[in-house]
Amino acid sequence: MSSIKEHDYLKVCAQLASCLSISISAAKKKVDLAAASQGAKDISSRKSIATKILEEARKNALVEATNTTNRLDSLLEALAEEENFMVED
Repeated sequence: MSSIKEHDYLKVCAQLASCLSISISAAKKKVDLAAASQGAKDISSRKSIATKILEEARKNALVEATNTTNRLDSLLEALAEEENFMVED
């Protein structure tokens, strides 16, 4: 039964790693550090901590994606004096 719980824990860590664009071992270390600071030692509490970190990372990624999209849109707008500018070879 512990292998199923560990599999679920690793799955959450993999999702966290994907969301943060880091390796799975770095995501596990991030969860381990948070668990150590809270005194959590069993897999189920580590999984809940990993889930909380994942939810937080997804919220931050959503906000950053919105900001990045708005920033890119503003950078791609042509200025009035540059609308007809062409670069020759």
